[in-house]
Amino acid sequence: MREENEISNQPRIVKSHDIRIDGDYAEWIAELKHRYRSAQVKASVRVNAEKLLFNWELGRDLVQKKAEERWGAGVVEQVSLDLQREFSNADGFSAKNLWFMKKWYLFYSSAETIEKLYQLGREFGDGKLLQPVKELKYTGNEQTQKLYQTGREFPAPFALVPWRHHVEIISKCKSVDEALFYIGKTIEQGMSRAALVNCIKANLYEHQGKILNNFAEHMPALQSKLVQEVLKENYDFGFATVNHEIYDEQELEEALSKSVTDLLLELGTGFAFVGRQKELIAGDTTRKIDLLFYHIRLRCYVVCELKAKAFEPEFAGKLNFYVNAVDDLLKAEDDNPTIGLLICSDMNKADVQWSFRGISTPMGVATYNNVRIKDMLPTQEQLKERMELLQKEMRETKRLMKANK
Repeated sequence: MREENEISNQPRIVKSHDIRIDGDYAEWIAELKHRYRSAQVKASVRVNAEKLLFNWELGRDLVQKKAEERWGAGVVEQVSLDLQREFSNADGFSAKNLWFMKKWYLFYSSAETIEKLYQLGREFGDGKLLQPVKELKYTGNEQTQKLYQTGREFPAPFALVPWRHHVEIISKCKSVDEALFYIGKTIEQGMSRAALVNCIKANLYEHQGKILNNFAEHMPALQSKLVQEVLKENYDFGFATVNHEIYDEQELEEALSKSVTDLLLELGTGFAFVGRQKELIAGDTTRKIDLLFYHIRLRCYVVCELKAKAFEPEFAGKLNFYVNAVDDLLKAEDDNPTIGLLICSDMNKADVQWSFRGISTPMGVATYNNVRIKDMLPTQEQLKERMELLQKEMRETKRLMKANK
């Protein structure tokens, strides 16, 4: 012990030592790293939970104390100033933020929302909430219902969503159901605020789960539900640019493939790009699959066929062929059955439903929009001319203003 202390007091540069590193040591170090990362996550969640709980209770106080009626219309601004004066190094005490806290509480505190909050808690409760958050979750008895009604109970899943996400949700969502949908998506997918805003702009709540499909007939109920949550009824291809207003599938596919990252973002979390124009040889015939993906959460391949025109019944038969081929040639034993996704410019629902009859492979049909046309975009020369014209107009405006003084 004395020798260790003497060594530790000697000036030296810390460096790697020539020690015997075996499997046990490597396993121990890996365990330490995992434990520390886990501690970091738990600490972050606990801090976020406590801050959100404070925001919830402050919003509740403003409502239940009828603060504006009791102390005057400027009470929120005064509370903001008092808190900022006391906690000068803290953020989040602006008057605008306090108004959001009140709005947040009011948004979820109505009696009809209570059961929906219970359901959200059950969905993201046991096994999905980290331990620090579990301390806040409901018990589901009459006493808890009374606590909810008085606003003293904090919905535990809310603690897994950052405050600015909550602000975006209550500011942009029209109903509690829509808001809880985006809270669930944020928790499931760990969405950034930018990703959340994009989902709300794209109206994911309205589009997701409504794709025309035969999943319920040919898949287990749970798997069918998951697939419908993943696929959308319409895809925004605004990141893709084609050369002319009239284009074919090949040109659309090339435009999408140039922006694979944007394509994966539009498809949603969990999609992994396997390849484009995957060649399939059967006998003397060669065919090619437009786009092939693997979905990590669904644990299955997704065959995607693109059509730059409205749905035709024969499209379903071709997609069925490719799905069966991938099932036989690529699907591993522990993979779920392959899914077919046909994306076309338009469709008639009756055509799709009739085409699905007699087909046992799981597939869905969606549409796309917003593809950009290159010919409609200004060239660099045109942009330069417009800039020069604008500068000339600005100079003329300044000259006239000086002349009139």
